Amino acid sequence: MAETGETVALNRRARHEFSIEDTIEAGIVLTGTEIKSIRDHKISIAEAYARVEKGEAWLIGAHIAPWAGGNRMNHEPRRDRKLLLHRLEIDRLLGRSKAKGLTIVPLRVYFSRGRAKVELGLARGKQLHDRRRDIADRDSRRDIERELAAHQKGR
Repeated sequence: MAETGETVALNRRARHEFSIEDTIEAGIVLTGTEIKSIRDHKISIAEAYARVEKGEAWLIGAHIAPWAGGNRMNHEPRRDRKLLLHRLEIDRLLGRSKAKGLTIVPLRVYFSRGRAKVELGLARGKQLHDRRRDIADRDSRRDIERELAAHQKGR
């Protein structure tokens, strides 16, 4: 079972393929079997994205596995789910995504005071050379930390 504040799903690809400029927290409209599946960590947001349509925010492409204890009233795994945001937050998301050509990407799903939340990121796609530079920077930082640890152990 998921505890309060525990991250249930993480979109690791998002930080690799996009540079995140801003984040925002949103609630998700779910059915009973969906929340039970999420509490069992049966959710994937790797291929998901968010979109604003007709003044409402939607989470599209998230996969929540059907609940094992469900019956014929079980939910559709890949249905579009409404996101709960204030009007000003929706307008800000829409304006920034249209004006700057940004994408709205879910970064993680977690519980806050018993409610499922999704952390959305306003993201700009990285070019291949940017991804390579990030990998090289991460490797060099890891090497430096390794050397420092070895040096301090030798004292």
